[in-house]
Parts: sequence; structure tokens; C-alpha cells
Amino acid sequence: MPTASSGTTTAPTPPPVPVPHPLRTRSFRLLFTGRALSLLGDAAIPAALAIAVWEATGSSSALAIVLACAMVPKLLLLPIGGVVGDRFDARTVALTTDLVRCATQLLVGAQLLSGDPSLWVIAAAEVAGGAASAFSMPTSSPLITGTVAPEALHRANAAMGVAKSVTRLAGPALAGTLIVTVGAGWAFVLDAATFALSALLLLGVRAERVTVPRSSMLADLKEGWQEVRSRDWYWTSLIGHSAWNGAAAVLMTLGPAIALTHLGGTTVWVVFLQVGAVGFLLGALLADRLRPRRPILTANLGLAVYALPLVLLAVPAPAPVTITAYGLAQVGLGFLTPVWETAVQRAVPAHALARVGSYDWLLSLAAMPLGYALAPLAASAWGPEVPLIAAAVVVGGCCLGTALVPGVRKFG
Repeated sequence: MPTASSGTTTAPTPPPVPVPHPLRTRSFRLLFTGRALSLLGDAAIPAALAIAVWEATGSSSALAIVLACAMVPKLLLLPIGGVVGDRFDARTVALTTDLVRCATQLLVGAQLLSGDPSLWVIAAAEVAGGAASAFSMPTSSPLITGTVAPEALHRANAAMGVAKSVTRLAGPALAGTLIVTVGAGWAFVLDAATFALSALLLLGVRAERVTVPRSSMLADLKEGWQEVRSRDWYWTSLIGHSAWNGAAAVLMTLGPAIALTHLGGTTVWVVFLQVGAVGFLLGALLADRLRPRRPILTANLGLAVYALPLVLLAVPAPAPVTITAYGLAQVGLGFLTPVWETAVQRAVPAHALARVGSYDWLLSLAAMPLGYALAPLAASAWGPEVPLIAAAVVVGGCCLGTALVPGVRKFG
């Protein structure tokens, strides 16, 4: 429009150029397809593993041993996995771990299909698989940031969130079909095949790599921790995320018994879980559409909703009310996942993303074994309502409490 001072005209501001969806980028499309396939295979494993170990041993303790064999090395090695993910090519690390996990799942599948499985061979395979996961998980953010433009990060993370939620819906159904028709061992063979396909697709991925100055392992670990500690919005949010995972462990430990004895039986629990998976999908879809001004604050407040199904199970409230509350709580989780990933990828230097991601996973997952261990002990001493209410107070307080942190409120 004309300006009075100069008599000249200024060109109108051009409209913003639309950002192509990241799935139109070949490398991200290959990465997305491979991750989605491996997520589908992984989603079928929990049910298959539980059935297989029970049929082989008739012991719940045996299943606990196998699960611990996967979890312990993962937690112990995650920080080292973060260092490796930053020091070396993330694509190569992810490809190698896919091949290792392919081999371990094939071994478990072969054991189960043999008709005379060895618990200790299965446990050893889970140790190797858990160790591989510790090196694989921190590569997620470097691979995404290395294959899409910065302005497309949010949509890329939302797409990954949708894939995760869809596989959470389809995986258990696929596992049930395989268990009933051909046996639990084939679920592990399928998972091995998805890892092999993922590795094959990673061969075609071209991800930009950031050079990291060489230093000692200890120095790298300290630098990664400093990146976490220097951001108040980050480490305080991780406290809330850890509380959420601990509360989820309490719910998953005590929830089935309450559903069976007070809410209507096995069908109610199955519907409970499926509604939660649908809620997670809706949350991921919502994250793709919304751009909140204060993303970390909004996402953390959404996580606090998880206190609601915990309280309703403790009462216990009628099944439809409790199921609806759990679905809403999972919407919060589905929304948080891509929002959080995008925030971290934009705020943390690219050369430290894997290390920061490893500490994120470590602190988030560490509370789960605690929840699994303490929930049954507290329930046997005081009744299930006590640990459920306590978990609700902790997760609600920690997630809502992040609103008091200046960095959480100002992040945007």
C-alpha cells in the first residue's frame, strides 16, 4: 500500500509456502514404513510372550524373569546407547540393532515352535534384545531430524505417533489370531520379519549427520546430562513423565483383577484396553492438527488426566465411566508424544539428541519396575484402592506441578 513518507509502494507480503508432508520425502517415507512394520510386530509380542511362557512353564514367576531380562539391560545400557547414537551414524546403529533383534526373535520363535522350549534360552534372547533396544531407541530423534526439514518436524512426529497408535490397536488382534491358529511362536517369527524389513528399508535412508567432537565416554555422558539439567522445562517434565509410567504400571498390575471381580469380567478389561488404544490414536491425530501456544504446558496438563481412571478404579466406578476416563487419559498421552518429540528436537542441539533421548527414556521407564513391584505389595497390605489413589495423587501432582515451572509456561 502507499506510504506517506516516501510516496513509494511496498509489495504485499507473500503467503507462506505450504510445507509438503514429510511422507513425500523418500528417506522419511522409508524410515516411517520400517518403524511402522517393526512397531506392528512388537505390538503382537506381549500377548504371545505371556501365553508362550505360561504354556511352557505354568509359572507367573517365569514370565517375570523373562520380562526382567529384557528390561534390566535396556535400562542399564540406555545412556551408553545415547552416546553411540550421537558419535556414530544413527542409521547404521538402527540398522545393526534391527538385525540383532531380528535374530533374537527368530531364536525365541524357533524355541517355541520346537515344542520343547528352554526358558533360559528365551531369557538369554530377551537379554540380547533388551540390550539392542537400548542402542536403538536413542536413534529415533536423530533419524527424524536427519530426514525431514525443520518446519516439517511436527507433522513427522505426529505421523510416527499415528503409526504407533494404529499398531497398538492391530498388534494384539494379530497376536490373538496367530496364537489361536498357528501358535505363539509364529508371532515372534513375524516380529523377526518386520525387523529384517526395517533393516532393508534403512539401507535406502539418507539422513544428515552432525559431527560430534571426540571425547571420552564419561565426558559424553556428562555433556548429555548437562543438556537435560540446563533446561528446567525438560527435567521437571521428565519427573511428570516418570510418575505417569509408574502410575501406568500400578494400573496395569491391579486393573485386571478389579475388572474381573467388580466391573464385569474379561470382556470389560479387553474393551478398557482397546478404548485406550483408540484414545491414543485420537490424541496423535489431534496433535497433527493443533499447535498450542504453550505446547509443553498443554501436553503435561493432558497427562494429568491419567489420575482420573486410577481414582475410578479405586472406587470402583461403573465400567462405562471408568473405560471412558481411560480413553480420555490415553488421548492425553497420544497428544503428548509428538508434541514432546518436536519440542525436544527443536530445542536440543542436533549433536546431543541421542544422548538426551537416552536419558529421557531412562528416567521415564525407571519408574515402571517400581510400580510393578510396589503395587501388589501395597494392595495385599491395605487393599488395591490405596496404591491406586496414591498413584493418582503422584501423577496428578507431578504433571500439574510442572505448571509452576517458568520454563514450562514460557516454552512455545
